Amino acid sequence: MRFGLFDSGVGGFTVLKKIIELCPNNSFIYLADTARLPYGVKTTNEIMKIAEEISLWFSYQNIDAFLVACNTTNAIALDVIKKNLDVPVFDLIGSAASTIKKSRIGVLATPSTVKTKAYTNAILEFKPKTFVIEQSCPEFVPMIEMDNINSEEICNAAYRYLQPLLKQKIHSLILGCSHYPLITPLLKQMVPSNVELIDPADALSLKLKLFMDSKVSNYSKNKNLVDLKFYVTSNLENFPNKAKHWLNVFPEVNLVSLQKKGCVS
Repeated sequence: MRFGLFDSGVGGFTVLKKIIELCPNNSFIYLADTARLPYGVKTTNEIMKIAEEISLWFSYQNIDAFLVACNTTNAIALDVIKKNLDVPVFDLIGSAASTIKKSRIGVLATPSTVKTKAYTNAILEFKPKTFVIEQSCPEFVPMIEMDNINSEEICNAAYRYLQPLLKQKIHSLILGCSHYPLITPLLKQMVPSNVELIDPADALSLKLKLFMDSKVSNYSKNKNLVDLKFYVTSNLENFPNKAKHWLNVFPEVNLVSLQKKGCVS
């Protein structure tokens, strides 16, 4: 089967990696909208426009399902994506919310995601009595994209972001941006061992596997053949190195213009 997914940069790699591990022997098209990175500080109208362009581009890619690997777009414009794509759409926020077991939940997310209260609303829909506190983390994505994940600056930022959540005695911490699992080791050092870290990509990949198993009767778990196609909207030269660093692949990467609806420039 052929799946499409996107993010503003390398954050979606965390989703792609989980899906490849659970659902091998498939084709994946990954679009990184690097020209407009980061998404997390953009306005609602900007994200809606981005979602419109990206979903229209993917409508030309002959995919069997679409994975929203960006929490910000998920929070603001999931309906736009679903409107433009005539295939099943799997999202991070709804997938993660449906798996929540604990009663006090913290969420680290981008400013735009936090503003929507998307995680709070989704969790309360499944577990109405849950306490949810969301924390905006504007500095994380730029630092992660620069591979600045072991610096004093990101440690200081993580400490500031975590303190309000830890003061509320949270039981679980949702990494509400697909970039954030890339700094899981840092976050684990700063939260008590009894606080569960939740990567929404785990729940999304499980949902996708159930979908696949229901559609492909001859799916082979013994094969591990993966066809990866990467597209970016800028910084073509640097992206293969980022894919090598985070995914251990060195792919061909193509430059795409979203305004041309599927035409590679």
